[in-house]
Amino acid sequence: MKKLFVLTTILAGAMLYAGGFRVSLQGVKQLAMAHTSAHAEDASVAFFNPAGISFIPAKLSVAAGGFGTFSKITFQNRSTMQSYETDNPVGTPMYAAVAYKIIDDVSVGFSFTTPFGSTIDWGEDWEGKELVQKMELRAMYFQPMVSVKLAPWVAFGASYIYATGKVDWDKAVTQFDGTLNLSDDKATGSGFGIGFYFQPSDKLDVSVAYRSPVDMKAKNGVATFNVSPSLFPLIGVDANGQDKFKATLPLVDEYTIGITYKITPKWLMSADFNYTGWSEYYNLLLDFENAPIGNIDEDETMLLTPKNFHNTRTIRLGTEYKFSDMFAGRLGWYYDESPYEDKDFIAETPSFDANVITAGIGLNFGSFGVDIAAAKSFPKSRNVDNMYYDFYGQAKAQTLYLGLGLRYNLIK
Repeated sequence: MKKLFVLTTILAGAMLYAGGFRVSLQGVKQLAMAHTSAHAEDASVAFFNPAGISFIPAKLSVAAGGFGTFSKITFQNRSTMQSYETDNPVGTPMYAAVAYKIIDDVSVGFSFTTPFGSTIDWGEDWEGKELVQKMELRAMYFQPMVSVKLAPWVAFGASYIYATGKVDWDKAVTQFDGTLNLSDDKATGSGFGIGFYFQPSDKLDVSVAYRSPVDMKAKNGVATFNVSPSLFPLIGVDANGQDKFKATLPLVDEYTIGITYKITPKWLMSADFNYTGWSEYYNLLLDFENAPIGNIDEDETMLLTPKNFHNTRTIRLGTEYKFSDMFAGRLGWYYDESPYEDKDFIAETPSFDANVITAGIGLNFGSFGVDIAAAKSFPKSRNVDNMYYDFYGQAKAQTLYLGLGLRYNLIK
């Protein structure tokens, strides 16, 4: 088999255009408060920390929501001054969660989220067309979990993560005067999450959680070469211009510490610290059955280029003020760090250092609640200096997120 080390990832979407390809949109209330995690009022806490479901003040809790993401990336060549702009559709990440208290000290739950996924569309004839023309992907996490109270003020929780993904990636293959499409709709992987949740008083919540890496394994990928049929024997593909490939796609781990403190009965502050292990994401290896793509030696050991991703840290600050039992206002800010430097900029996963301002409201109608959130990202422009691809210029991004969530708590 022929192997190809590539600079990009199949499941690496471009959603937040900041800290790699992690999509931080798993709770509407959480987003309004900078996507902080120490909030155990409803089942949406399940994704952030499985231990948190023990402190939901309800026998049964259900939460669900969705987002609209609006994004645009521009790239300008510094020499020719030619500019290119993405034409991305609206992204629609979503989440749903349920938690049930079996007995006072034992709770079970389930979380469904889309923490990776988006579409980036640069068009068919732009400067980086050999890297990417269009990439569409979807990755979903399914997490059953259990939480046990070790004492009235502390709980431990654990979850199993089953992940499934789909990808469709188009790029130009100029040496064959055509294009290449890589697709797989059955990539799967698994991992786990663990956490402790502390509530030592009615004023303080502390969340400590870890989410493991998930190695997404694509075993039945299809590579389709849209080139002249006369080239099929040279490339080593079948009569349809297709070959199969395998790949292992790493989704990196994450550590989170979150604190929420009630300054008054109506006003609370939240803070999070995230540490994401992007250094694990070094290469993507595509294993083709026949197609002789890339400069590979006889021992198949030649590495074309590393990604040079590094671990990142994110600080998040949020606040909520309850104007009445029915209405709450929320604000937040966080700084998201890109996991690679300008010299490693890649168009498939454009990533920027960014300040993000968030806001939202919460409406409470007894056991039922509605959350609305918005976030505006202010990414810093990047000087692109990728020597390997002879890719130089300036990249900028614009992003806006809107969210609507519903929640229901069945009180004991």
